[in-house]
Amino acid sequence: MRTPYLLLASLLLANTGHASTERFNQASFADSITVQNSNQVLQQRSRYLLEYLFVDVYSAALYAPADSQLSSLLTSDNPLRLELYYYRSIKRSDVIKAAWTALNRQYNAATLAELKPKVDRLHATFKDIQPGDRYSLTRLNEGTLVLQLNGATVFTANDRQLADAYLGIWLRANGLSDDLRNALLN
Repeated sequence: MRTPYLLLASLLLANTGHASTERFNQASFADSITVQNSNQVLQQRSRYLLEYLFVDVYSAALYAPADSQLSSLLTSDNPLRLELYYYRSIKRSDVIKAAWTALNRQYNAATLAELKPKVDRLHATFKDIQPGDRYSLTRLNEGTLVLQLNGATVFTANDRQLADAYLGIWLRANGLSDDLRNALLN
């Protein structure tokens, strides 16, 4: 009786790797990128397919200098880029709600009060996500945060606190997904 279940489980697990490869091919993340207004090259260091209830939501790729330590990347002065390629439509309001859920888990009330007007300005640039959309968050050397949608810059802020807090939604403990964080930073 157990044999059919084990066979089904092994087929599902075997197909997961193939599905991930297909999704990464669809996302077509670059192997490296050049940081805007500089000649610094960031290498794709890790990637992850985020699934929710067996549905592929997005693929994420993390870019950083080749010699940087990923586990301490967020607290370092190194530039970094997180790129997200979406497979599903997601309402703007749902994205904002998820971001605030993570930020509320990560910060105390005083820090949240300080971050709120900054994050609200960033969120004001968000649109409903469509399949095939690509968002990227880049933190430059000096701490500037650059948000791009499908290659066009939609937000820039020279604010290291905002850059670290918003990237932390994916790269800090208690963010959107521990599995995603661990895969990107290890």
